[in-house]
Amino acid sequence: MSQAEQILQALGGETNVRDLEACITRLRVEVDDPGKVDEPGLRAAGAFGVVVQGEAVQVVVGPQADTIAEDIEDLR
Repeated sequence: MSQAEQILQALGGETNVRDLEACITRLRVEVDDPGKVDEPGLRAAGAFGVVVQGEAVQVVVGPQADTIAEDIEDLR
């Protein structure tokens, strides 16, 4: 499973992701159900940090954020 697939799965799957964009070193994601976000799963997929505030999730992945975001969009 690719890193993008692992991150998408840990975000609760494609049906849980409402919006996703890359911002320098982070993936900024809006989810429908924050309870489906698997923080340990995101860290296992290579995230350096995870911040969940309501339906907004920031996944710190480093400078490859743009590439990962594009890969996730290709999966959706």
